Amino acid sequence: MKETINHAKEKMTKSLAALDKEYAAIRAGRANPAVLDKVLVDYYGSPTPVNQMAAVSVAEARILVIQPWDKSSLKLIEKAIQASDIGINPTNDGNVIRLAFPQLTEERRKELCKSVKKLGEDCKVAIRSIRRDAMDKLKAMKKNSEITEDEQKEGEKKVQDITDKFCDDADKAVAAKEKEIMTV
Repeated sequence: MKETINHAKEKMTKSLAALDKEYAAIRAGRANPAVLDKVLVDYYGSPTPVNQMAAVSVAEARILVIQPWDKSSLKLIEKAIQASDIGINPTNDGNVIRLAFPQLTEERRKELCKSVKKLGEDCKVAIRSIRRDAMDKLKAMKKNSEITEDEQKEGEKKVQDITDKFCDDADKAVAAKEKEIMTV
């Protein structure tokens, strides 16, 4: 029974971590190196993340500087950024690539908030699905006489408490990201 609960808790933790990773990639008007996490450059025939080919740093509040270790890859990185969906045009000065993050419009902020809420809701759905699986396992254990009815009820209560905590954490993450987007 304990391993069932721990397994559910571990999966819920991973769901919340995935949500945090998704939120890091959302552009909120501030320069954030995480927006480049999904940008892959075709480097000698293999897709390579930008952060493995170059030093990525924040020069100012809204400017990201990408300095490739291999100068010949400058054009490749620039093309990959243009082809990606981050919506920022890179400027190349021959040594580094600069990404200037524009100020977000009110309409764009509201769109971002909608997608933030949707990602948060998807995370909570995943957490509830994990809860359902754990509850089903506990019922099967009771049916197979591996645990008593009291142990089943206790296990279900623990799983529900863990679920409530993780759903609350997801709500807090949504609220924090919305606040970040709206106050930039």
